[in-house]
Amino acid sequence: MKSVLLFIAAAMLTVASCTAPSHGDLTVFVDPFIGTAAHGHVFPGATTSFGMVQLSPDNGTSGWDWCSGYNYSDSLIAGFSHTHLSGTGIGDLCDILFLPSMSEFSISLPDSTASLAKLNRTLFSHEAEQARPGYYAVALANGVNVELSTTPRCGIQRYTAVTDGTMHVLIDLGFAVNWDRPVDCRLSWDGKALSGSRISSGWAEEQYVHFFSEFSSEPASVTMVKAGAVTGTAEAEGRNIACILSFDIKKGEELIVRTGISAVDEAGAKGNLASEMPGWDLGSVAASARQAWQKRLEVIRAESRDSSLLRVFYTALYHTMIAPNLYSDSDGRYRGTDRKIHAAGDFTNYTVFSLWDTYRAAHPLFTITVPELVPDFINTMLAIKEQQGKLPVWSLAGNETNCMIGYHAVPVIADAMHKKFSGFDYESALEAAVHSASLDFRGLDHYRNYGYIPSELENESAAKTMEYSIDDWCISQMASDMGRTELAEQFLARSRNYRNIFDTTIFFVRGRMSDGSWRPGFDPLYSHHTRSDFTEGNGWQYSWLAPHDVDGLVSLFGSREVFLQRLDSLFRVSEEVKGENASPDISGLIGQYAHGNEPSHHIAYLFTMAGAPEKTESTVRRIMSEMYTDARDGICGNEDCGQMSAWYVFSAMGFYPVNPADGRFITGSPVLDEVSLSLPGGKTFRIVAEGNSPYKKNVSELFLNGEKPGRNYITYEEIMAGGELRFVMK
Repeated sequence: MKSVLLFIAAAMLTVASCTAPSHGDLTVFVDPFIGTAAHGHVFPGATTSFGMVQLSPDNGTSGWDWCSGYNYSDSLIAGFSHTHLSGTGIGDLCDILFLPSMSEFSISLPDSTASLAKLNRTLFSHEAEQARPGYYAVALANGVNVELSTTPRCGIQRYTAVTDGTMHVLIDLGFAVNWDRPVDCRLSWDGKALSGSRISSGWAEEQYVHFFSEFSSEPASVTMVKAGAVTGTAEAEGRNIACILSFDIKKGEELIVRTGISAVDEAGAKGNLASEMPGWDLGSVAASARQAWQKRLEVIRAESRDSSLLRVFYTALYHTMIAPNLYSDSDGRYRGTDRKIHAAGDFTNYTVFSLWDTYRAAHPLFTITVPELVPDFINTMLAIKEQQGKLPVWSLAGNETNCMIGYHAVPVIADAMHKKFSGFDYESALEAAVHSASLDFRGLDHYRNYGYIPSELENESAAKTMEYSIDDWCISQMASDMGRTELAEQFLARSRNYRNIFDTTIFFVRGRMSDGSWRPGFDPLYSHHTRSDFTEGNGWQYSWLAPHDVDGLVSLFGSREVFLQRLDSLFRVSEEVKGENASPDISGLIGQYAHGNEPSHHIAYLFTMAGAPEKTESTVRRIMSEMYTDARDGICGNEDCGQMSAWYVFSAMGFYPVNPADGRFITGSPVLDEVSLSLPGGKTFRIVAEGNSPYKKNVSELFLNGEKPGRNYITYEEIMAGGELRFVMK
């Protein structure tokens, strides 16, 4: 173990020697291992912000808690692949996997579909791991110390031998976990470089990854393997193919591997490598990645006397900037959802839009932290609409997964329009939104015909009605902002459809039949993961999902007093969730409030909007302290591509976008002592929590630029203009 710890210490010193002094270095507060245990589903490996490559270890274990390829509970590593999902509830990617070893690999497969990497998994210890933004290191029990780093489109690996001998490097295109399965793969060794392609099917029905790899030393031998048999050639094609390169090496010597990837073709992968990673110095690459992360993180300068809070906060901010992922090559080409190759032209193309999650807070956060990327995200969505006939629902690797519900590209676009972003066409955006809302798709025809979705005609009927109503309000705002009054009124009326499934006799949203009667047998505690009126939730959680019409929701309870009593009950009732197949996503429970899943995220702020801010203040403090920690299991549910973390980033600063598209942020209770937002034009917005402590959770006074605003929110325009928001805590 001593040699392992020396390796980790040496790796840290090697990379640190290429970085700036630690004074003011915010990356030291980021711990990529937070959320890798339990149900956080994040990966610990190296990536750049919004990058195409996520070079990270894979355990080779299939299961819900291995959706990112890795879970902290595991003790085996099958290799290091170049693509990963961050915090999702479905597993895919883990493409182009490398595994080094000082022992020969077994190629005797139990069947023709088995993976060589899984067969040759190696033990490792968490004491032998180290990770920070843009860098990962681990000592493998098979005799190789591994370090990883990335540029946006490329990965670099440094393998150090711990003994004299032969280092074998396995590149396994047949490696597959969870939903992913290889369909058609190709490998080719040209005497200097290894290149290939992997077409797979999984959550992304038809995914293309091409790669081009170069090695710092010439291999002594190159062995192509197909379905467990040596081919004897320099090329291989098929579903289950791999390549083993063997290098004569001495103890302490290094082998460097650098790899470019592309969804377009192998020439694109080679071009990406040439443009982004011409050298062989992993330390330099890691230093550049760390500096790039520092630039991203320093948009928010947070201060706290509690270092653990800073670790939670900056790790959350880091997680908000992993997805969406770059999905165009350095020459601007990308693969569209129509499977054709396009030239992006005047925008950069992205993928991995987990919109059912991220429309709520992650995308509103982007308008503050990375406003320069917002037009690219929206132009990508508009391009997707042209390619597949509708705005994206859940876009993954050039595929439409149609996962989750709603047409939630609309709130993202509406928010950017309302905040007066330029760089995309407003008319095309409105047309795309109206078009998506007019399709006969997943109950939308029933929604238009009945004013709600009848339970017997569509699964998840109540949840879909609620989510469509939010999107319709956003279309109404888009039309209103553009002076389209008639269209605005039409969609404003549609946005109230959620009221048609609210039973005022029991104060719950519930399933309703096509004849107008209520679906019998309603139990607000009941959840079924695949067959229910709700999506990953129950009646208790969904009855508050009208962030676009809070006053209207309150009116359904008859009075604010009743509304507040019922809202308080949400956090006090039993945490029992009934149902033989209840959704595992219902996690992070306080009563029936489920912070581990997104439909609950705005709810604590409804207290303030209904006139009881002290309830919001104490509740959000409780959520922050109980549901987010700096431990390995420090995220209480699936991180979901930045949404769980975006909730914390906003709430820790003291406000949250309850309506994700109206430009208002409802005030809460800041947990940080002071925050400075660095804004375009050299402006700064400062947030101060005067007298803040764990025992002073409530706000006695609020000042915006020295004056009491007389309201429970601040606006996007007020933030971006610069100034000061001061909370006086009690």
